[in-house]
Amino acid sequence: MTELKNDRFLRALMRQPVDRTPIWMMRQAGRYLPEYRATRAQAGSFLDLCKNAELACEVTMQPLRRYPMDAAILFSDILTVPDALGLGLYFEEGEGPRFCKTVRSEEDLAALNDIKAADDLSYVMNAVSTIRRELNGAVPLIGFSGSPWTLATYMVEGGSSKDFRRIKAMAYDQPQLMHALLALLADAVADYLTEQVKAGAQALQIFDTWGGSLSAAGYKEFSLKYMQRIIARLPNEHEGRPVPVIVFTKGGGQWLPAIAGCGAQAVGIDWTTDIALAREQVGDRVALQGNMDPAMLYASPARIREEVAGILAGFGHGTGHVFNLGHGITPEVNPDHVTAFVDAVQELSPQYHQG
Repeated sequence: MTELKNDRFLRALMRQPVDRTPIWMMRQAGRYLPEYRATRAQAGSFLDLCKNAELACEVTMQPLRRYPMDAAILFSDILTVPDALGLGLYFEEGEGPRFCKTVRSEEDLAALNDIKAADDLSYVMNAVSTIRRELNGAVPLIGFSGSPWTLATYMVEGGSSKDFRRIKAMAYDQPQLMHALLALLADAVADYLTEQVKAGAQALQIFDTWGGSLSAAGYKEFSLKYMQRIIARLPNEHEGRPVPVIVFTKGGGQWLPAIAGCGAQAVGIDWTTDIALAREQVGDRVALQGNMDPAMLYASPARIREEVAGILAGFGHGTGHVFNLGHGITPEVNPDHVTAFVDAVQELSPQYHQG
C-alpha cells in the first residue's frame, strides 16, 4: 500500500485539522482542457474513452499536471449502471445521453439485466486501479456514481429532460413501480461503489443531479431515502483508513438538515446556497463541499479571487470545508482562470486554519 503524500482532502472530509482548505473541481478532467479534447479524439468516442483504462487514466491525470489539486476523480460517466442493466447508452451530438430502451412498466423493469459490478462494470474497476497506480500516493482518488433518483430519471425519460414529466408521473401515480426501480438501483449502486473502493477509490461521491427537481416530501421519499440505503451498505474503511462519502444534491440547499443526517461524511452544496447559512444549519455534523458558481470562472482573475475570499470568509475558521465549484466546470472556461481559482484558494485559506 503506497503511503498517501497529501491527505488534506480526506482529513477535511472527516473534519480533522488541515493546514489549508483542500480543493478539487467537479468535471476537472474535461472539455475545457485542450489535452482532454486531443485524448477524446484519440479514443474515438466518449464511451470508448470511459472504457479504455489507460486513456481514462490519462484524462484523470491531466488536470493534476496543470493544477495542484488535492484530489483526483475517476473519469467515467454516471450512466454506466443503467447501461450495464441493458438499456443501451449512446450519446447524440448536442443532445446528451440517450437510451435505446426505457423503463416505464413492470415488464420493462423485469427485463433489466441482473448485474454484478465486478463483472459487468469491470472496465470501471480497471480504470480505478490503473489511476490509483499512476497517482502513486500523490493525492486521493474519488470514485462516484449517480444517485438512484438521478439514474432513474434518465432510464424513464430515455435521456435528459426539462420537466421530468414521465418519471414524476410514475412517482406520483405508480409509486410501487417507482420504489421497485429505485430499490434495484440503490442495491446496484451500493455494489458498484463497494467494488470501486476495493479497486482503490479512497472517497466516494453520489451525484444527485436531479434531486432538486422534486418536492420536499418527494425528495425524502424518492431520493434521500435511497441514498441512505446505499451509504448504509458501503464499507466504512479500507486500507486502514475511513472511506468518506459526499452526497451532492443539485438544488437541494433547502433540505440541508435532512441531507446532513443521511450517513454521509460530507454534503456538497451548489452556488445557490449561502455557505455561511449552510454551516449554521449543519453545525459539526458533516463537512461541506463547494460552492463557487462555475460561471464565475468566466470573470477576471481578480474577480475570481474576490469570490474565493468571500466563500472562505463565509465558511469561516476551522476544518470541514472542501473548496469546489457548485457544479461541474463548463467547457468554454479558459484554463488560466482555473489557475487563478486554485491559486486563490491555496493562498487565502491558510489563515482560516491557524491556531
